Amino acid sequence: MRARWSPAGSSVYYTPNEIQTLTPIRENIVERSSIPDVRDVFLCHAWDDRKGAAKDLCEHLQSNGVSVWFSEKDILLGAPFLREIDKGLAKSRVGIVLVTPSFLKRVQNAGIADKELSALLARNLLIPIVHDTTYDALRDVSPLLGSRNGLDTSEDSMERVAVRLADLIKVDEVVCE
Repeated sequence: MRARWSPAGSSVYYTPNEIQTLTPIRENIVERSSIPDVRDVFLCHAWDDRKGAAKDLCEHLQSNGVSVWFSEKDILLGAPFLREIDKGLAKSRVGIVLVTPSFLKRVQNAGIADKELSALLARNLLIPIVHDTTYDALRDVSPLLGSRNGLDTSEDSMERVAVRLADLIKVDEVVCE
């Protein structure tokens, strides 16, 4: 089913359940689009994934016209790490949580990823992307995040996930909401 937010000519389709759960997120994305100097996405990930799956997802999103706040690129040497993350969270339309086995371990240990997750869960601006793990494993560690509808790279490639996210996130191509 094509979502009402999809640009004309989009080849992206969603299940009725995805449309129902992603529509409030889309509405928040549109509302936050008026914030100056805002990025489309804040990419929350485990430190261990920064040169692998997180980097791949970032590159796929960028190749689909999505601006991404990614710690590997946006935190300069010598910058206060937590403060830069805080700014990135405040200046992003939506948060994407890349849920991997490494992420699940990091969240249990209450590291930086756990702090980012807490901030994102406080707002209706969060989409989980499950990669190399399952929603069952996610629900065992974070029932709140596991209750959110998201995307799964076992069902779609990382590239296709990025296309679907771009369809949801980009607001400048939509003629009417």
